Amino acid sequence: MQCHYCEREAAYAAEQDGLRVGLCERHFRERVEELAESEGLESLRERVDVTQTEGE
Repeated sequence: MQCHYCEREAAYAAEQDGLRVGLCERHFRERVEELAESEGLESLRERVDVTQTEGE
């Protein structure tokens, strides 16, 4: 699968409602940083069960 933003091979893929989008390592990190700086991260935390292990 190819990255949605460039010609690189996708390292990660997300799927929703049958639509798959791939992201290379660089674009994945950029999107995560953008999410961390926005209110979208809190919304994502509410949708996904985010738990820490005892070692963290």
